[in-house]
Amino acid sequence: MSIVDTDVLVVGAGPAGLTATALLARLGVKAVTVTKYEGTADSPRAHITNQRTMEVFRELGIEAEVAARALPQDKMATQVFATSFAGLELCRMMTWGGGADRKQDYENASPTSICNIPQHLLEPIILSAAKKYSADVRFEFELTSVTQNRDFVEATVLDRNSREISKIRAKYLIAADGARSVVGKSANFEYEGETALGNAVSVWLKADLRKFVEHRSGALTFICHPGSDIWMSVWPCVNAWDEWNPFFLRYNRAFGDASEDTLRKHIQEAIGDPSVPFEIKKITRWQVNHMVAARYRNGRIFLVGDAAHRHPPSNGLGSNTSVQDSYNLVWKIAMVLSGSASEGLLDSFNDERQPVGRQVVDRAIKSQKDMIPWADAIGLREGQSRDEAWHVINDIFGSSEQSAKRRRRIAEGIDLMNWQFNAHGVEMGQRYSSSAVVPRDAEWPPFERDPELYYHPIARPGAPLPHVWLQTPEGPVSTLDLTAYDRFTLITGIGGDEWRQAASDVAAELGITIEVRVVGPRQAFDDALGGWARVREISDGGCLLVRPDRIVAWSADRASSGATTQLREAMKSILSRLEQSVVEPVLATSH
Repeated sequence: MSIVDTDVLVVGAGPAGLTATALLARLGVKAVTVTKYEGTADSPRAHITNQRTMEVFRELGIEAEVAARALPQDKMATQVFATSFAGLELCRMMTWGGGADRKQDYENASPTSICNIPQHLLEPIILSAAKKYSADVRFEFELTSVTQNRDFVEATVLDRNSREISKIRAKYLIAADGARSVVGKSANFEYEGETALGNAVSVWLKADLRKFVEHRSGALTFICHPGSDIWMSVWPCVNAWDEWNPFFLRYNRAFGDASEDTLRKHIQEAIGDPSVPFEIKKITRWQVNHMVAARYRNGRIFLVGDAAHRHPPSNGLGSNTSVQDSYNLVWKIAMVLSGSASEGLLDSFNDERQPVGRQVVDRAIKSQKDMIPWADAIGLREGQSRDEAWHVINDIFGSSEQSAKRRRRIAEGIDLMNWQFNAHGVEMGQRYSSSAVVPRDAEWPPFERDPELYYHPIARPGAPLPHVWLQTPEGPVSTLDLTAYDRFTLITGIGGDEWRQAASDVAAELGITIEVRVVGPRQAFDDALGGWARVREISDGGCLLVRPDRIVAWSADRASSGATTQLREAMKSILSRLEQSVVEPVLATSH
């Protein structure tokens, strides 16, 4: 039996696994990625890609390619609720920051733009980036068991072509093997929540619906089915406007008949025009879960993506959270492997990302429940006859006081759905508390607007570095572009000369890279419009220390006790070098 030795083993090659693979390769970390599948995703699956994820892709150099293959934000915005594509429109809302009232919020938040790209188009782009950095990705290699001790993780892997079994020994393992994670079960991870809350069927199909949607284009269309045993289907757009991936969902009971003939009937109902041909490409069954791992780390094994959190597609957070898990983790592993940080840094992955996972699964479930007031106001039910259903629908547009009251309730229900479809704070506003952040003494300022609906950029330790456009001789650059994934960045201003020398001294002492960037009026990065001065929360002579994942790790308003001493203490705290720690795994048994 052959044995492969590596530093990191990545199990799974979905969005989380491929992002981890590309980032490890970007940093030059010796790694192997295995997946039992023969290639990348074979169907659309996840599709909403938010700005925070696009920032990760910007770091990997693939932002432009992703945007070129995606439905852009300006075509994602109009969300229609109708009896069919060809039928009666019941109501609509503006989503994903595309409405006039939210567009500026999204534009101000990031140099990137939210977009709609199906998973089967996204994954090959991430894989290409990984291979550009010479990543070792092995398709049709199935992990069958995993154990660990104080020194390494050992995985048993089956080559599904040759049927040969081999061992892979790694210092760390990143489990990105999805909702049925073999690693999660084998390595004794505990999960909290509920499974099988609902049953759904997705149908990937081709159907040219341009004449129904081009003038009111959106990433999603909600179709009510009057008088049908399936009263609603949700139609994500795969390709504008001839490819779709609708799903039919039932809560708290089995789906029942999901034969192709039955699904064809529901698809025809939803289109509403029998002259429109369609072709079914794939049918997929899936469950709605509400689960999160109690901890994301066990010894040398880490969970990312669906292996760590499972929830319905509400808010479009699934693949985004998965990509961001890997972005948080990989630089930390690289620092520990290089000797720049101690093992304690790796605990911060759980401390930072597990609360985000819990927030995401809870928000997704709540968003499902938040649709109930709208559904009640619409008044359609499974089991209604077609005549009953249309009587209910026609009453919405009647002149009676009852009809007016229903219209008000529908509008209120639509407003409540903003927390699902315009939840910019949920998408962008995670704030971390861990040993990898040196907090400020002062408390966080209170939110001026709803923290889930609105993103509140702030340059405090634990928060993402705010985006501000700066001017250079070559043109505008974002503050985010001052950073890089292979280094720390120290941002200072006029009067911050002491920090430049401090960064040089501390970097040499600790064996790390700290890049200094000077931002201010007429400086190398010119804050010509004053946007940076308004959000930086430090004086001209202060500094912000930014981690490789663009999280503000520490700040100082001035070099009060010696810049080098202050920066050294902060850096050693972030890297857990104040005292060395030892890996203490919960020893796993073979699965």
